[in-house]
Amino acid sequence: MELNTLLVLAFIFFVTSINKIISPKFKTPEVTGYVILGVLLSALVSPLIGKEHFDKILDSVEIVSSIALAIIGFSIGVELKISTLKKLGISIFYIVIFETGFTFLVVFLAVKLLGYEIYTALLLGAVAAATAPGATVAVIRQYKAKGNLTSAILAVVGIDDAAALMIYVIASSFAKSFISGKHVEVLSVIISVIISISLAIIIGLLCGFIYSYLMKKIRNNDLIEVVLIGFIFLVLGLSEELHISELLAIMTFGATIANLSQVTTKKSETIVEKFNLVFLAMFFIFGGAHLDLGVINSVLVIGIVFFFMRSFGKIVGATLGATLGRAPKNIRNNIGFTLLPQVGVALALAIAIKKEFTGVMTHNFDLGTFVFNILLFTTLITEVVGPILTKKALIRVNEIKE
Repeated sequence: MELNTLLVLAFIFFVTSINKIISPKFKTPEVTGYVILGVLLSALVSPLIGKEHFDKILDSVEIVSSIALAIIGFSIGVELKISTLKKLGISIFYIVIFETGFTFLVVFLAVKLLGYEIYTALLLGAVAAATAPGATVAVIRQYKAKGNLTSAILAVVGIDDAAALMIYVIASSFAKSFISGKHVEVLSVIISVIISISLAIIIGLLCGFIYSYLMKKIRNNDLIEVVLIGFIFLVLGLSEELHISELLAIMTFGATIANLSQVTTKKSETIVEKFNLVFLAMFFIFGGAHLDLGVINSVLVIGIVFFFMRSFGKIVGATLGATLGRAPKNIRNNIGFTLLPQVGVALALAIAIKKEFTGVMTHNFDLGTFVFNILLFTTLITEVVGPILTKKALIRVNEIKE
């Protein structure tokens, strides 16, 4: 049976509307419903049309993920005002360093103790360090959360992208070294990561300055909308061309606008919000649809260990960082529970591993496919559990009403 992309998109819009009706009745975040619907879409449609054809459809709408990540990155960026960051202080950097570093260490040790090769442990530890902002931002926007913890979450998930990228590049370089037996130049690896991160920030800053300057005296909202979309695609395109973090570049773009003009920021936010539902719904549905239920048996034990150790690393690491950074009590006691989601950034890293390490074996499995399947399996759990824990944490500190 043949099924074209447009019919799949039509189905997605119909189930999105159903999810909008059902979610409030169960008091669950909408994003949780989208991921579950994506898994059901994969389970029902893939056998009918064939897995290969279904995967081609998912690949054909890959641009949706880029646009959704742009919306997520922009939403984070416009909240990163210098005044807010000053108020939160250095605690944000302590939280990021400890939640990424401690998670990497805990997962690395757990995988190694299970008897896996050191390169497998390095890659799984690196992927575990990443926190995807999408689900968390979706919950914050759905419930219109405001306050200390909300600001801290947005800052942490934004900076986390750069930290996770650095950990991955270094860990993957060492993994390649262990596989090939060749020496790795640590300094050159670190320099290349710093250049990549710096380029993303520079592109975001330049585009943010130019956009803010051009829009300073413009009152026509339609013109602002067209120019903003043009700049978002420009930042995405340049990031893709230079192989740098799209999320970091877009986040810097949004942060630059937010710190230059309050009026332009407000108008730009209103424009981006128009596209929120459509692209974020598709992003999480397609994220769930990537899960092949047939692979669960092959990664069940290591997948469960990965999930629990990653969760432990995120919660304990973030709490430790917040305590050492002297963050307020409401942040210390809750922020770790908001950092579990991984679809997006971690999935992108898993795809990179699948491309770079296919052909390398680990416990009779292809390493690239093995890591990818673990991420898909645990993503199902984190994208269902994560948003619920984020909502509960925000309720505990009275930043949203139940």
